Amino acid sequence: MKLISIGTFAREVGLTSTTLRRMHKTGELVPTYVSKGGTRYYSAEQLKKFSHQESQSNLVIGYCRVSTPAQKDDLEKQVENVKAYMYAKGYEFEIIRDIGSGTNYKKKGLRALIEKINNQEVSKVVILYKDRLVRFGFELIEYLCTINHVEIEIIDKTEQSKEQELTDDLIQIITVFANRLYGQRSKKTKKLIEEVKQNASREENPASADA
Repeated sequence: MKLISIGTFAREVGLTSTTLRRMHKTGELVPTYVSKGGTRYYSAEQLKKFSHQESQSNLVIGYCRVSTPAQKDDLEKQVENVKAYMYAKGYEFEIIRDIGSGTNYKKKGLRALIEKINNQEVSKVVILYKDRLVRFGFELIEYLCTINHVEIEIIDKTEQSKEQELTDDLIQIITVFANRLYGQRSKKTKKLIEEVKQNASREENPASADA
């Protein structure tokens, strides 16, 4: 098995020999072989694995979400905007696409993102708008990022979601609570949801409501 001297290993991974000695003492990276004189040597496998870990830690995730499958065109526009931003920044990145309400925390993409954050596999999460991540509970995910040394970067901090998306999310929340209070098939549940939809429709089309 070919062994790599500490000096060569340090140059390859972009660290100093002093840092590698410290990492040996703390157990972060233990050399494959240490000579009687105390000289440290590393394996090619260690070099490959460590380089991969360093690459992962610099990875940026662009997270893009829309509420419904009907908004797939909007999703692709969102992806292109996020990509253009990250290319301009020079980031090494991956894109995670998600379709689902901002109040749904079981989305496949969101779960994959949280797992990467928790495993400290990324350095930064880029989103177009704050509510693209989640509608409620942003601060909780922000805290999860903080303790895992992951930054959330919001491209546009001013623009809000379309009114229809807000309505859809509101209806979903009311539906959940109404089902728990009155039961899924209750007339009260159906009436409450229908009233919310009608009110939202009047807000979107005030002229028709006055006619």
